[in-house]
Amino acid sequence: MKNITVVVLTFNTSENIILDCLSSIDKDTKILIVENSNKFVHEKKILSKFDNVTIKCTGKNLGYGGGNNFGITEAKTDYILILNPDVICSKNFFSNIKNVIKENNDFSIIGCQYLYDKVFMPAGFFDKKKNKKFVENFRNDKIDDLSEVDWVTGCSMLLNNKKFKSKKIFDENYFLYFEEFDLCKSLIDKGEKIFSSKKLKIHHLGFKSSLDNNSTYKNNINHMREWHWMWSSFYFYKKNFNYLLALRKTVGKLISSIFKIVFYSLTFNKIEKEKYKYRFLGMYNAILNRPSSFRFNND
Repeated sequence: MKNITVVVLTFNTSENIILDCLSSIDKDTKILIVENSNKFVHEKKILSKFDNVTIKCTGKNLGYGGGNNFGITEAKTDYILILNPDVICSKNFFSNIKNVIKENNDFSIIGCQYLYDKVFMPAGFFDKKKNKKFVENFRNDKIDDLSEVDWVTGCSMLLNNKKFKSKKIFDENYFLYFEEFDLCKSLIDKGEKIFSSKKLKIHHLGFKSSLDNNSTYKNNINHMREWHWMWSSFYFYKKNFNYLLALRKTVGKLISSIFKIVFYSLTFNKIEKEKYKYRFLGMYNAILNRPSSFRFNND
């Protein structure tokens, strides 16, 4: 456990969410909280409760990739567990992690699986046929304890630090979404190995990493998510395949967003109109090869 650092990336995350996450982590494991701003407001409370925690602030919001790169650079251990703050590890997670590493030390990334969520896949393949077969076997519990895959989700992933020459392993052109898929694609293209483990189970609350009771703040967060989801999806296909494929994959969503903006304007549904407006703007900027620069004022 002393050779693992858990990197928890926060951004204005509520105290109870962080406490639940930290309480599920083995007490002998180093924890590095990276606050994606210039101040971590829960510092005194956290440090008084957990003596295995170190806190670092980035100074500004670097996004998922930039924030985790910051934490990876600070970590000095052979293994790094990237963990979203809205994740709770299962009771036997850290006793199992030692065995998982011993079983196969030749990995770049090992992804975790969900305790309760049966809808979202925690891992898969970029090839449609292989992914369809994997999903079928996964749903029917016909996969191995450690399955080799093409990608894993980024809310909880174990990195073999020895496999990475650069500490900036995530592409910081992304601000939000698709960073882990992009990383996995680059590793697969190099012949590196990625696995999904049935022994590493987590409860992912989902979209609880950045919370605030202020309705304006919540709206801004949602607008930013919609914008970056579309921008990042286009950039992923453009970077890893080509511009024309990216356009073919996403142009339907662009057209759909335009029609829905018009429809929800006519039906006076402001919330849905704003949602698709920001989706359109994210895709529009990606198509024009503009950077993922959209932020809101209280960033």
